[in-house]
Amino acid sequence: MTIEQLYQRYLQHPNIQTDTRKLVAGSLFFALKGENFNGNEYAQQALEKGAAAVIVDEAVAISNPSVIRVNNTLETLQQLAYHHRKQFQIPFVAITGSNGKTTTKELIHAVLSTTYKTYTTEGNLNNHIGIPLTILKVKPDAEIAVIEMGANHQEEIAGYCKYALPTHGLITNIGKAHLEGFGGIEGVKKGKGELFDFIRHENGTIFLNTDQPHLMDISKNISRQFQYGSHTGEVTGTILSAHPFLSIQITQPVSAELQNIHTQLVGDYNLPNVLAAVAVGLYFKVPPAAIKSAIERYTPSNSRSQLIETGSNRIILDAYNANPSSMQVAIQNFASFPADHKILMLGAMAEMGEASRTEHQKIVELIQSYSWDKVVLVGEEFKTIQHPYHQFDTSSSAAAWIKNNKPANAAILLKGSRSTKMELVLEALRHD
Repeated sequence: MTIEQLYQRYLQHPNIQTDTRKLVAGSLFFALKGENFNGNEYAQQALEKGAAAVIVDEAVAISNPSVIRVNNTLETLQQLAYHHRKQFQIPFVAITGSNGKTTTKELIHAVLSTTYKTYTTEGNLNNHIGIPLTILKVKPDAEIAVIEMGANHQEEIAGYCKYALPTHGLITNIGKAHLEGFGGIEGVKKGKGELFDFIRHENGTIFLNTDQPHLMDISKNISRQFQYGSHTGEVTGTILSAHPFLSIQITQPVSAELQNIHTQLVGDYNLPNVLAAVAVGLYFKVPPAAIKSAIERYTPSNSRSQLIETGSNRIILDAYNANPSSMQVAIQNFASFPADHKILMLGAMAEMGEASRTEHQKIVELIQSYSWDKVVLVGEEFKTIQHPYHQFDTSSSAAAWIKNNKPANAAILLKGSRSTKMELVLEALRHD
């Protein structure tokens, strides 16, 4: 079966599913494979649940015309997404970066949705599976699509661009994230810069954070730029206050409707994320009042820049991910947080490779430069580093300790990489 023929089947059944547990009747089931699963083994189950077609890449003992054999199901899914993408002549805005890309994507989607029929990445489904699935969820009524692209090694973003075909690109920042896969900060710069390389080649438009020297460097020779930052750009802004929530003043353009924006985001490090949303909104001619309203209504979720009140404590929850860059700004922001009793509960940073011990040492040194009521460090990465703080190998052991040492009347920063499962610590803090 050709991609064109499969696409006709998709048009009749535009719901794609890769997990039989979530499959509904009439879906197309793609039997993907991973380290711990093989979707081909669930072909019969998919049919029993009403799949309109099952795409497999291994021989299955099923005699059914609805079973379609291909060479590689993942590649077929991506080719189908590419074929679907080519049907649209609308802006496709791609977003990547070391930190803040999901929050930025959500803010931009909120802004654009006030004026346009906008489709975007759900949650952080921003990888080789999530991106084609996102593209295939874009319906014919779409006026703009916003695609988040995550990456932990070079050539990954370039690969996504081949079938997402972005017309506009935004890189939030270049920082110390996924150092193991990228091979250092220069590798991060090159890998994330692949988005700008594609935009440059296609003569598209970028949204450029002028506060980021790395981005200024890799944006050279891109003729179409819409810039934003704290001092330079079509959109500029400064922080009015950041405790507990971020409020900013838009200094350029001068607009009474847009001037002061009071967000529900915790952390002054969200300033560029908000400015990016304002810039994209203005570029696409969203009314200033609608931009302001959309940003102010946006409530963060999924453990990102959230303020949670439980009992007598206030918890700043930013524990979906962590790397040296995001950890540093989170600690510095929390150090200025107005509270009499402050507690740090930090999980280790994943995918640091050979730089892991050095980067965790730097975090400990940063912690020691401030005064805290308590510091709890979770992860074996902190075990070999000398420090005076509470250290636990796992979040479950930290949670058990917290239940017997429950803080009160405190402000708590809870941050760590997803792999450290800091949600167990949060659950212990919430448990009466």
